[in-house]
Amino acid sequence: MGDVFKALADPTRRAILDELQERTGQTLFELCTRLITKHGLTSSRQAVSQHLDVLEAAGLVRTRREGRYKFHDLDTSPLRTITDRWRL
Repeated sequence: MGDVFKALADPTRRAILDELQERTGQTLFELCTRLITKHGLTSSRQAVSQHLDVLEAAGLVRTRREGRYKFHDLDTSPLRTITDRWRL
């Protein structure tokens, strides 16, 4: 669960999750474009890729390959685990 909190601590990673929540199944190129245009973030593709690796390690992002492309999908199940822990 610590990985989830670490992943959510960074504002760029939260912006990536926001973008995937709005439209799941995006490529790295699509995410970079949306982060620049909608959030004004000028992170390099390598930096965004590293953020995606952290999110994937935390279980918040799932990836799938189709041919040459790698698509990123939001997975909220780790968040449900956290909220279930403190649900009354």
